[in-house]
Amino acid sequence: MTALPADVSIVVPTFNEADNIRELLARVCAAIPAGTRAEVVFADDSTDHTCEVIEEAAACSAVPVVLHHRAVPEGGLGGAVVEGMARASAPWIVVIDADLQHPPELIPELIARGEAAGAELVVASRYAAGGDRSGLDGGYRRLVSSASTLVTRSLFPRALSGLTDPMSGFFAIRRTAVDRASAQDEGLQPLGYKILLELAVRCRPRGIAEVPYAFGERHAGESKSTAREGMRFLRHLITLRTADPRARAVVFGLIGLSGFVPNLALLWFLTGWAPGLHYAPAEIIANQAGLLWNFALIDSFVYRNQRRHRRRGVRLLSFAAVGNIDLVARIPLAALFIGAGGMTALPATALAMVIVFTARFLVVDRWLYGRLRTRQTAAVPRVAPEKVAEPVPDPLG
Repeated sequence: MTALPADVSIVVPTFNEADNIRELLARVCAAIPAGTRAEVVFADDSTDHTCEVIEEAAACSAVPVVLHHRAVPEGGLGGAVVEGMARASAPWIVVIDADLQHPPELIPELIARGEAAGAELVVASRYAAGGDRSGLDGGYRRLVSSASTLVTRSLFPRALSGLTDPMSGFFAIRRTAVDRASAQDEGLQPLGYKILLELAVRCRPRGIAEVPYAFGERHAGESKSTAREGMRFLRHLITLRTADPRARAVVFGLIGLSGFVPNLALLWFLTGWAPGLHYAPAEIIANQAGLLWNFALIDSFVYRNQRRHRRRGVRLLSFAAVGNIDLVARIPLAALFIGAGGMTALPATALAMVIVFTARFLVVDRWLYGRLRTRQTAAVPRVAPEKVAEPVPDPLG
């Protein structure tokens, strides 16, 4: 076996994986070719004795082991991976799960494939020719995996072009690609356990390659793919998809249209069941219902990561103020187009709505939520590890 063409840091996110650690380290050490400088970085969120097992196993490891236990598991397993990357020292970073469903023996092939193809991202794929996903437990998990892959590739056709398994948790990425994403305004904002999607969309790696593999059965412990993680993944999809201002504008407009439902429902109630209430005040009151509906959806989904810099009450009042100004501005603006521009009522009203909508979106997007991004991990600087277990005399050099 020849030496890898580049040094490698192997990042392993862990959550209560004590029974898998010794077997994982043994197989990783056996997989690393002689002459290769390598390290294993554990980013741990465990609530059991996994940390103690890592320290004990590290004392017998042929490669250095870095242990970073996170007091606050922000961002889930994806956040753990990013913090593990921050402690990685090599130009190539391999991310692998601790449950041994990802074969460590494939690590040299991932790096070799990346070097040969000049790619910045190499993904171990269950869906590429020669791959196998039989390790997924039962038909339900296979269905969820297939559906998630289909939805993800549909939402990001360009960023994931040529990538058959965007849900994979086993991949190699160059440090340069991670650093490039960290230098952007929003940096990396992982949420949940599907970190590859975050890296592929935000890093925009220069070249993607794949290596097929057979997804194995879990060695020990329980799967972390819960319904809660699935919901976090869906929220993360929306966050990534609306990172582009044009996409935010489309979603903003669709949510705005949906606000007509509570608006018209309350207007019908007020004019039909509140005798003596004039249409004008009824319309003003009903408009607030639509605004409240719009705010709840926009604040929770479109601007979920940008909302912490203002209190919720302040955000709501500001949003309502902008929406009511919108209502007031449409009528005189349409009148101006009719009187000064000679337009008929329908196109004048439509043009006024477009202009007011654009202005409202820009005010909400740029002023209310602004460019202040809540960075869960705004950058991935290299930091000193908390604990480094030196290896035993290293036969790998």
